Amino acid sequence: MEGSQSHEEHPYIPRDLKLPGFVPGVLSQSTIIGFYAVSALLVVSTIFVLSGRSPKRSKTERWLMCWWAFTGLTHMILEGYFVFSPEFYKDKTACYLAEVWKEYSKGDSRYAARDAGVVAVEGLTAVLEGPASLLAVYALATGKSYSYILQFAISLGQLYGTAAYFITSWLEGDNFAASPFYYYAYYIGANASWVVIPTLISIRCWKKICAAFQVQGQKKTKVR
Repeated sequence: MEGSQSHEEHPYIPRDLKLPGFVPGVLSQSTIIGFYAVSALLVVSTIFVLSGRSPKRSKTERWLMCWWAFTGLTHMILEGYFVFSPEFYKDKTACYLAEVWKEYSKGDSRYAARDAGVVAVEGLTAVLEGPASLLAVYALATGKSYSYILQFAISLGQLYGTAAYFITSWLEGDNFAASPFYYYAYYIGANASWVVIPTLISIRCWKKICAAFQVQGQKKTKVR
């Protein structure tokens, strides 16, 4: 009986998911979310204050710098840990990053199961979009000419990755959450920002790029 119950000790769905060596999380949900929220607030507030030193920078640009710093660090640190720590569910040290994924897997057990599609999406996000997001902070801070096209490209990448994430879940039955609460709080809620904000940024950058080309076209017309 003991052997037959080994795969039932985890809190994830499906119940027959086999995770040999699984170690239950130690930190509470409130501790995990609270630490993440405080860390995010610290990053955002620091960037917002520092970016305010330049009078030429608009408030929209300052908020964009905050977003790119937050999302870049999230991609590189949080998602990067998941990608390169395939057995995080066995962690016994109460490592915060392992605890995050043990908790999040209640909303999507494909993370604990190391689903190939999820690992691929998260891998590309951590390795490519993470550093690119921090580059976007620099580009905004220094007024680089490639700022808009860079932000547009990253935002499209985030939207593509999020779409792939949701679509693959749907194709596989969309039954990976331990309860409706975890489904809406983690699977839907935690990913909503990477749908709404990249969409708004994409629209803004599209308009800026189109306006720039329009001005360039008018200048060429005048020269002729």
